[in-house]
This record gives sequence, C-alpha cells and structure tokens, in this order.
Amino acid sequence: MSNAKNIFSSLIGKMIVTKEGKRLGFVKDITFETKSGELISIVVKETTPYTKNLNLERTNSNELLIPYNSIIAIGDFVIVSEEDLI
Repeated sequence: MSNAKNIFSSLIGKMIVTKEGKRLGFVKDITFETKSGELISIVVKETTPYTKNLNLERTNSNELLIPYNSIIAIGDFVIVSEEDLI
C-alpha cells in the first residue's frame, strides 16, 4: 500500500472488495493502537453473504473486522487480499 495519507472521514462508507471483485461490505470504523497510532483493523457494516465464507474476527457487538495488513489499495474502493483473510 502506498504511503499516501488517507483522511479517516474519506474512508468511512467506502465499499470493501477483494482483489477478485467479491463485495464484503462497507467501512464503518477503524480500530487502532492508541499508544502507537498503528492501524489494526477495519470494522465492516452491511456485510454481504460472502463474508460467511471467511474466518474473520468479530467485535464484542458481533461486527466483522478486516485486518489492516490485508489491505492492498484504497481508492474508490478498499481492496483487500482474500488470501490474507482466510
């Protein structure tokens, strides 16, 4: 992923897709380590049925989390590597 800065508000609501084009849902929020500022994961809203095939971590409120290290690119969509999710 490039080192270009992405403003938090510009990520909220973006569609999340795999590099193969499978839709996963939309960005609801981002989790990060408060001391270091390291991004940890993306919280997904409006998940698609395809996410049931993936072994994704969940929050206490049962929302899906996509690890930040699986993100390949951020543009009009957030593109993730499905191999990093399984």
